[in-house]
Amino acid sequence: MQNCLNTRVQKEFRQKSSFLAELRALYSSGDPSKWPKPILDPDAVPYFSEIGHLPEVSFPEDNPYSADKALLGKTLFFDPRLSRSNQIACASCHDPELGWGDNRTFSFGHDRQLGIRNAMTIMNSAYAKPLFWDGRASSLEEQSHMPIQDEREMGEHIDIATGKIAKINGYGILFEKAFGDKTVTKDRIAKAIATFERTIKSGTAKFDLFISGKADAYSDDELMGLHLFRTKAQCMNCHNSGYFSNNRFENVGTALLGETGEDLGRYLVTKKPEDAGKFRVPGLREAARTGPWMHNGSMTSLTEVIQFYSKGNPEYAQKRSTVHEGITLNSEKSTFVRLLDLTDQEISQLEAFLRTLTTKTERVVPPALPK
Repeated sequence: MQNCLNTRVQKEFRQKSSFLAELRALYSSGDPSKWPKPILDPDAVPYFSEIGHLPEVSFPEDNPYSADKALLGKTLFFDPRLSRSNQIACASCHDPELGWGDNRTFSFGHDRQLGIRNAMTIMNSAYAKPLFWDGRASSLEEQSHMPIQDEREMGEHIDIATGKIAKINGYGILFEKAFGDKTVTKDRIAKAIATFERTIKSGTAKFDLFISGKADAYSDDELMGLHLFRTKAQCMNCHNSGYFSNNRFENVGTALLGETGEDLGRYLVTKKPEDAGKFRVPGLREAARTGPWMHNGSMTSLTEVIQFYSKGNPEYAQKRSTVHEGITLNSEKSTFVRLLDLTDQEISQLEAFLRTLTTKTERVVPPALPK
């Protein structure tokens, strides 16, 4: 009996080892066409593109890249004088040492007011369209003015902020180098900050090394996590492309309609009832550095996030409906969110894979502010 058991165990081990060796060879081949076919929901197919390396950043025709413009944008990004109190900079909520976020559930802003959503990282924001959890900004240029003017964030009128910058003599030379003359305008401020933000891009992660041919870069658990991500876990329905997001909006059942903390999400922008409770699908690169997660920062570990999707979020504690400005709105959870029933081992393997999308923290030296 013992010999039969040992033989079976050894056979299972050899089969598993052979399967892993085959997966390792395929995924590290440098040719995604050789990878196993992903498991996709039919509704996800039109918006799908294979995961892989981040492409080169594309700069708009009306705001091309220049090193001088990026330097000006970086300086403005770290300058608290754009705020009403002269104490809050863009970098206050987007700290480079914290994955260009702030690792808080909600950020503090003007007069120590709490924000209403978790601050998204600006890393890889060049690939995000549109911007913010609700997609209210169509470009980084448009986005850059919004935190400055938001009463809960920096609390300053953009024209007043522009005037303050224009009065700082040291900015004249920076604007001249970036734009050809010393004129300070809110449009130029937006273009400079957007240019800088487009330079904040992930470097080479372990994932990139592995798919480029470094077969030994991944452990067996990381390899299985990658395979699960593309197959059983069905993460690829929403998190695809080199950015690991389809840049669409989904309702995963976290809007808390009718409860404390209610957030109507995308509906507040489009006014379409079907958009109630929808939020932008975030990119997953650097995810291990940018917690807490979800639009309301409600999840404090990657394990918790994966368990949430494994269970299909039954919404058992939510009313799923609310009345807003006389209109009844209902939470219609995405069909992508369904019971997956992942094992504890599979959850651990998925987390191991997600951590391979993270790069080392790079120390960013804040610029000297003009006087």
